[in-house]
Amino acid sequence: MTAYDLALLEHDNLGSTIYQKLCEALMKGVFKPGDRLKIRDLAERLGTSVTPVRDAILRLVQDQALVLRSPRDIRVPMLTRALYLEIRDIRVNLEGLTAERAAQRATPAQVQALEALLRRNEAAIAAGSIPLATELNQAFHFELAEIADMPVLRDILRRLWLQMGPLIADVYAGAGRTMIDHHYPLMEAIRRHDGPAAARAIQTDILLASGPILERIDAASPTALAS
Repeated sequence: MTAYDLALLEHDNLGSTIYQKLCEALMKGVFKPGDRLKIRDLAERLGTSVTPVRDAILRLVQDQALVLRSPRDIRVPMLTRALYLEIRDIRVNLEGLTAERAAQRATPAQVQALEALLRRNEAAIAAGSIPLATELNQAFHFELAEIADMPVLRDILRRLWLQMGPLIADVYAGAGRTMIDHHYPLMEAIRRHDGPAAARAIQTDILLASGPILERIDAASPTALAS
């Protein structure tokens, strides 16, 4: 292998690492809708050059997680009502399947891990630590996918959460207990290994959370801003 090939490999690995870090930041709600991402600033924070950051940004644009308005104006988009509802309906079906399978497969240790995430989320909400609460909410949903052991479905959910993460984080503080109330009946169903009840619980969780999310989308719409 030539020196050129080695350099190319290192660049590709670095670009993939930065892409994954930015994906995690979007899914956990580090960035909010409307936030502008500056490539040079991100490169400095990540301790790297601008090239792999630019490559990662372009991948996220292809994923529809970011919008490239111009080379100097890269934004986290605000979902339209129609796009959000499409994603919500897909999540209702896919995460319902995930919860059902997780309830059937969950070991005592995995149930305890979910309970620990829920307790930590409660503590974060009580302490007013919304960024941590948002991150723990995302971790709870993804842990269900891990327990279900459905890697194809998990990858699909990851792409949906890339687009949803910033919006969920944006409304989390104002939504109050709406965001986790139905995690409790979900946990009860998982403890009983009741797949259909687990599916209904997570579907209700997603549908109820859509109320404050739709309010946020409508408030940011051009019609609302002009009124």
